[in-house]
Amino acid sequence: MSESLEKIKSINELSGIVADLKLAKKKVVLCHGVFDLIHPGHIRHLAAARQHGDVLVVTVTPDRFVNKGPGRPVFPEDLRAEVLASLNKVDFVAINQWPTAVETIQAVKPDIYVKGNDYQDSSKDITGRIVEEEEAIRKIGGRIVFTDEITFSSSSLANNFFNLYPAEAAAFLKDFRRRIKEEDIRTNLDSVSDCKILLIGDTIIDEYHYCSPMGKSPKENVIATKYLSEEVFAGGILAAANHLASLCNRVHLVTCLGERDSREEFVRSHLKPNVDAAIFFRPDSPTVVKRRFVEPNYTRKLFEVSFLDEDATPLPVHHPLCEYVKRIVLNYDAVLVGDFGHGLFGPDLINSICQQAKFLAINVQTNSANTGYNLITKYPRADYICIDAPEARLALQDRTSTLEEIIRTLTNRLNSQCMAVTQGNHGCLVYSRREGFFKIPALNRNVVDTVGAGDAFYSITSPCVASGMPMEQVGLLGNAAGALKVSIVGNRSAIEKVALLKFITALMK
Repeated sequence: MSESLEKIKSINELSGIVADLKLAKKKVVLCHGVFDLIHPGHIRHLAAARQHGDVLVVTVTPDRFVNKGPGRPVFPEDLRAEVLASLNKVDFVAINQWPTAVETIQAVKPDIYVKGNDYQDSSKDITGRIVEEEEAIRKIGGRIVFTDEITFSSSSLANNFFNLYPAEAAAFLKDFRRRIKEEDIRTNLDSVSDCKILLIGDTIIDEYHYCSPMGKSPKENVIATKYLSEEVFAGGILAAANHLASLCNRVHLVTCLGERDSREEFVRSHLKPNVDAAIFFRPDSPTVVKRRFVEPNYTRKLFEVSFLDEDATPLPVHHPLCEYVKRIVLNYDAVLVGDFGHGLFGPDLINSICQQAKFLAINVQTNSANTGYNLITKYPRADYICIDAPEARLALQDRTSTLEEIIRTLTNRLNSQCMAVTQGNHGCLVYSRREGFFKIPALNRNVVDTVGAGDAFYSITSPCVASGMPMEQVGLLGNAAGALKVSIVGNRSAIEKVALLKFITALMK
């Protein structure tokens, strides 16, 4: 093993090494960060940090916690650690195990924790973690120091010299950065936090049963598979609620479960703390479950079995649900509809929502159970429409008109001010009557799983539209949310505001 590689230790090993160094009266300095693209700013920062002690320890953010969007980090954690270990000023390197340096500070117990001067104003730290790290170092008797060296941006270097995004997206972002300030996007996104959201929609439980294909059965025309494991996710309107909960302080969810195999405990336990749920129950069916059989290496879906009742919600359930919505709807700044076509939205509920909502955002989805029957045109009004391109064309039975013409027709029919049409790897086309059309390219190259990407786009953009954010910024945020979502298996986790802001910050460098 080379001398530089010998510098790389585990956190546990580092803890023991630092304890021995401190017994020998050595002052230990800790630096922590991503260190994706080592540049002169990093070199000067590390050199300045080294001057504050006898031994310099550097810990690296692991890949899974970088959160700067698709394509980041450019280099994996082991290579980033190796590059740092090759620097003479660095004595030891470790790959961190947590999202922040708090636990590392507690375990390693350095004398001094050093950060760059861009962290000196804690109000500008979108994660809020620098405050926690400063508290951690003080609790162990150490102190924090901020260097005042020349700074560069790894994200800016990556955007300009690495092929992180598709060519169309790179060209769009270059122009967008010239016209729009990152601070404006952040301010606009922060403004939705006090927006009171009423979210109404179908609950779907997504099951992923991972299995390995074994080949064709010799006695049947069937492909046999070997069961490996399974995961259960809160999908449908539950996923939308969790996305929204990261942006908005108050989210009230209205949904319906089946009395047979209701999964109520699972549903309630998988909603974020600031999501308050009013749940109604229909006695004639189970809660909707979509069981997908998945080849795990590439997250390829092999087969799906749906457990659902396609009939409308029975009147004894539908009537009190409608009355409940009528009673509370005016208490909310925005009403978001997630209509997956599983019987929740009857004519009375639709009319009540459309007549009373202060701001109404609608997402109506076509799936294998409702193709041709669950269309956006069943709603007489919407302030914001968010659907995909096939759903928009199907609503008008129009395969030939331009998408711009489709959007104009639908917004006129529903008297809508704004609309977004998602187009998968072609990005999205957003529109407002006041601003016109904006084509936003897709921001991701590598797709892990597309399930729920449209829901993430809708959930993130709806409160932004309600707050009056410019539609071009809305489209970029929606595509950023979609890009983050397609890197997540199923609805294993929700889109978090901090991750979204870090991605936007990286895009704008």
